[in-house]
Amino acid sequence: MPSILIVDDEKSIRFALREILQDENYEVDEAADGVEALKKLSANSFDAVLSDIKMPKMDGITLLEKAIEQGIDTPFIMISAHGTIDTAVDATKKGAFDFIEKPPDLNRVLLAVRNAVDKETLVKETKVLKKKIAKSSTIIGASAPIQKVFETIEKVAPSEARVLITGPNGSGKELIAKALHTNSSRKKSPLIEVNCAAIPSELIESELFGHEKGAFTSAIKQRIGKFEQAHNGTLFLDEIGDMSLSAQAKVLRALQENVITRVGGDKEIKVNVRVLAATNKNLKEEIAAGRFREDLYHRLSVIIINVPALHERKDDIPLLVAHFLQLIANEYGAPAKVMEAAAIKLLQKHNWTGNIRELRNVVERLIILGGQTSISAKDVEQFGHIG
Repeated sequence: MPSILIVDDEKSIRFALREILQDENYEVDEAADGVEALKKLSANSFDAVLSDIKMPKMDGITLLEKAIEQGIDTPFIMISAHGTIDTAVDATKKGAFDFIEKPPDLNRVLLAVRNAVDKETLVKETKVLKKKIAKSSTIIGASAPIQKVFETIEKVAPSEARVLITGPNGSGKELIAKALHTNSSRKKSPLIEVNCAAIPSELIESELFGHEKGAFTSAIKQRIGKFEQAHNGTLFLDEIGDMSLSAQAKVLRALQENVITRVGGDKEIKVNVRVLAATNKNLKEEIAAGRFREDLYHRLSVIIINVPALHERKDDIPLLVAHFLQLIANEYGAPAKVMEAAAIKLLQKHNWTGNIRELRNVVERLIILGGQTSISAKDVEQFGHIG
């Protein structure tokens, strides 16, 4: 149930607002002035504040300013009998969500509160999502092989150099690409990812370069391709070893000339894109077999980062397990379980052909099927399916 704080020195106004809000299933608290309200805002979480502007001890504008100073980002709806355009503009400039004149129209109040609560809910959900993304996108490890990768990222990320990321499936190549983008001068622009293996060969060119209306039977409108979407940012070509030779030729031209042409069009479009690529294939073998262009390989591989397989960095398994235990617990909304040392030793003996992706799946399975608060070696033997 959303909670609303009403701040007004007139008891009758507080009563009227409380009645209408409670009828709409809002939880309501009150404060008679800004000083009392600030104490309540510091101690409790509210979804919106309805505040008078002119009050004794501390007026509504000062309350709003002090709340913002303290990092309280609850939406404020300001109410005043002395309402003027200047007052409304001043309140919104200082961070108010909305402004209502006294005597308040109750329908207008309900609409403003509903909008403020929706905004606060969206902000909270966005913060949670960002935290989840940040945690799930973290490269975990302290072993020598992964430290070497960290050192390379630190040196290479600020440059404009193209990077080829190699390594087996499930080893975390996409995390390396994200780290390179996040630590680059392009971090405020988009990181656009294309999984070349997941797109049919006849559609890859349209996906990368876009198409004009009528370029082919199903092209009912113009489409902007990934190169244009990544303009001034980073384009990550995952599984580039699976790209068709015709698409490779167009990618090569885009890298050489910084221009692309949409399928079915003849207009050259300038693009400013840093390209990162990844593959689990040996591209030199693909070149020898005639499946990958050597000139494109040399364009992409200014820097090569090889991501070690998990069996090459087994010392990182305890750290990875701890990370996944907490991450998955957060996703489930449950307390994190503990994995016993003997259980971790069993995991370190496994070869992990599926790499980090396989480890995460095993940890999730053990969380579900293992002990209530801790995961034992017996749980690993019984439910891990890694023997």
